[in-house]
Amino acid sequence: MKLVVFGANGPTGRQVTARALAQGHTVTAVTRRSGGFPLDAPRLRVARADVRDPAAVERAVAGQDAVLSALGAPYGRKPVTVYSEGTAHIGRAMTEHGVRRLVAVTSTVLFGAPVPEEGFFFRKVLEPLIAGTLGRTVYEDMRRMEEIVRRSDHAWTVIRPAGLFDTDDVSDYRVATARLPGRFTSRADLADAMLAEATGEGHVRAFVDVRTTRGTPSTLDVLRQEAFGAKK
Repeated sequence: MKLVVFGANGPTGRQVTARALAQGHTVTAVTRRSGGFPLDAPRLRVARADVRDPAAVERAVAGQDAVLSALGAPYGRKPVTVYSEGTAHIGRAMTEHGVRRLVAVTSTVLFGAPVPEEGFFFRKVLEPLIAGTLGRTVYEDMRRMEEIVRRSDHAWTVIRPAGLFDTDDVSDYRVATARLPGRFTSRADLADAMLAEATGEGHVRAFVDVRTTRGTPSTLDVLRQEAFGAKK
């Protein structure tokens, strides 16, 4: 398939791009800074574009079979618009060029459901701190993004991972359309799930949780990573 990956130079985007190439797909990796992109392959095209530029987005989407969005933004006090603005431009470009399949990433926080099998401190203190204080502007824009996607007529899937961490290998992760137990999702598992959704029948017009079940880090490690500007 011909796949375009937005946010391709972020930690998740690089995993998606590498795994897509390894599976034999042709990939357009979209990044604001094309110089020094760490991957190189015959079926890879690196496109310099900002998702806030609708003309650039349209050029990247033209001729593709599916779109994968791994857009990310750091936590901070300033308003965040990259998710909603970028996704609106992606959606219009998909409509213009007849591209139907979209897989995008937000967060498990947006399920708005109790955390299964977690203790009082995580449910009542830690997650509210992350969702309501540290990451408030990020999650507000993710909600706007999800509404844009939900109202579209595309064949979309939104994946809502938990706290992201890095591993080299894909595990026997879990997937469900409701919030799963556990606090973490490896980027390898997230990338694998994104590709499985984009290239198969998948969970069309659904919000999907992906959860890593082994080899997970401590809550403190992930909190420290998220609080100091890690991107998807």
